[in-house]
Amino acid sequence: MTEAFIVGAVRTPVGRRGGGLAGVHPADLGAHALRALMDRTGVDPSAVEDVVFGCVDALGPQAGDIARTCWLAAGLPQEVPGVTVDRQCGSSQQAVHFAAMAVQSGNADLVVAGGVQNMSMVPIGYAMTAGQQLGFATPFHGSSGWAARYGDQEVSQFRGAELMADRWEITREEMEAYACESHRRALHAIDTGRFDDEISPYNAVTIDEGPRRDTSPARMAALKPLVEGGRLTAAVSSQLSDAAAALLIASPAALRAHGLTPLARIHHLSVRADDPIMMLSAPIPATARALAKSGLKIGDIDVVEINEAFAPVVLAWLKETGADPARVNPNGGAIALGHPLGATGARLMTSLIHELTSTGGRYGLQTMCEGGGQANVTIIENLRPAGTSHAPRAPRA
Repeated sequence: MTEAFIVGAVRTPVGRRGGGLAGVHPADLGAHALRALMDRTGVDPSAVEDVVFGCVDALGPQAGDIARTCWLAAGLPQEVPGVTVDRQCGSSQQAVHFAAMAVQSGNADLVVAGGVQNMSMVPIGYAMTAGQQLGFATPFHGSSGWAARYGDQEVSQFRGAELMADRWEITREEMEAYACESHRRALHAIDTGRFDDEISPYNAVTIDEGPRRDTSPARMAALKPLVEGGRLTAAVSSQLSDAAAALLIASPAALRAHGLTPLARIHHLSVRADDPIMMLSAPIPATARALAKSGLKIGDIDVVEINEAFAPVVLAWLKETGADPARVNPNGGAIALGHPLGATGARLMTSLIHELTSTGGRYGLQTMCEGGGQANVTIIENLRPAGTSHAPRAPRA
């Protein structure tokens, strides 16, 4: 099997819902990331063999194979095709997997992977809402097979998060303390320029807009639960956001042909699933399986990026894996930085690569919960000496 290497990774800032990127057409948002990727790697765009992008709620401006549209909107060669992937929140992490698999199988040498989502323009769950116009209250409505297996139980990410908090006995206070720490880490990363090398500013938006400087345990404690009688609030949930990210995956032959220096090597790719009603717990068994298959232990992992869809997702994962919390989402997560559904997987991978390069860590692991009770796991090996990617960090004025 051929090795697959990541030779470039870049993202836009993550815009807050209704913020600086809200009015940007998704095709233009994705196009910006693609142009930045091509510029940074110096690769002839005509050498790219496919563009695999993640996107959820692919309707309206995100319909019609947004991967292909983004590439064309970027002014890049029209002979390069594109395909759009939907594995719910893990869509662009799956895009990385498909791109790497194409290279590993020997069927391609250069493939772009990434994702885009404008949640300000296309509301979350819009595809499901559109289904109601066809007479389907939910995607499961009318399926005799689903009803026979799961009955008429509510299928909701909010219910799933509450079920996780119950099962792992996670208190509201623990979730709010975790959320505060996510904001603290994200703000520190912004203030010290830790994200600067991975971000390609878009117009006047130069930094992630989500982190809140005025957040506090007291402010969080005053919020009402999202579910009657529950412990989950908006403060411990990921933010709706707008962003795009793109990575370039290359074979050893492509490294030689294009004079590329790899950032990281794909060490392991896998996906696993768990209870679709609890929905958000799959990163736990998926991580265990990935470590077993790769021959690594959790202590071998220097940096972890696990999507903060909700605080109990990460807190339950920490309890089960025994991972060092200091190595997990070291620069904050989606509670502070935002969760632009189809782009989040590629955003996490971009941040993971840059953090490994900055710190000199060897192995990084990425995982995230996904609709249907699924989870992807990607393990990469850093190939760059510490400090070769990031510019010197200094506090912002």
